[in-house]
Amino acid sequence: MKDEYTPSYRRWYDKDPVLSSAMKTLEQSDDQSQISIALNLIKIIIEHNIESSEYEDVEDIISAVEAGVEENSKNNRWYDIDSTLKTAMTMLQGCPPETQHVIAKEMAKMVVEKIKEEDVKD
Repeated sequence: MKDEYTPSYRRWYDKDPVLSSAMKTLEQSDDQSQISIALNLIKIIIEHNIESSEYEDVEDIISAVEAGVEENSKNNRWYDIDSTLKTAMTMLQGCPPETQHVIAKEMAKMVVEKIKEEDVKD
């Protein structure tokens, strides 16, 4: 899903303030937290896409993600460094805006919980 970008929306996730904020916080998190959250995001995205009947099964989702990863293979974004994180972000980018917003709220909660866990450990 290609988006048209305007000067006010430089990145695909900047259109939704909740998603933009969650992504910024995720970007600033440590590598282990990013991967953990990415794995949870993949699970949530799969659940949302199957519930919405956008895809019939997990194999359809995997095919769509592989196509998206190949399409974006030349990009040099912060989340392209790790394949798990890149897959999660590609899946999220491919979701409809309404689904992105719902997932963004869940993602924000995960990021905050992960930060709290790290603070308790320190």
